[in-house]
Amino acid sequence: MSGREYPARPLVGIGIVVLRPGAVLLGRRAHPPAEGLWSLPGGGQKLGETAEQAARRELAEETGLTVGRLRLAGHADSIHTDTAGTIRFHYTILDFAALWRGEPPRAGADLAELAWADLDRLADFALWSEAVRVVGQAREIFGL
Repeated sequence: MSGREYPARPLVGIGIVVLRPGAVLLGRRAHPPAEGLWSLPGGGQKLGETAEQAARRELAEETGLTVGRLRLAGHADSIHTDTAGTIRFHYTILDFAALWRGEPPRAGADLAELAWADLDRLADFALWSEAVRVVGQAREIFGL
């Protein structure tokens, strides 16, 4: 087992909602288990990192972006069981929000591509309902 599968306790995941007027930055995952799916940029928190440090590192690794102030926009729990009902994956995800500064994003190794998704067309990206909810909360934070 990798430590991610069948964990002894929940793992901390970090998501980042990067907003610009009318759009949010999404990434298409390049590797299993979510290969090909669109999501918010993010990843796992490392030992010794604060949640905000993890958010900034993951954002830089996955998109090449740096942002100013981060705001905690929400959280979600992602719990998946196997066919026997045993917990296979369990992530508690902390989602931060930030405003885009204007530099062009570039897809890092964990992402096949990036897209600025129109905030009124998120359904086109088949996002997890929790990601859509957190994007809405981030919009409220920044009044977008």
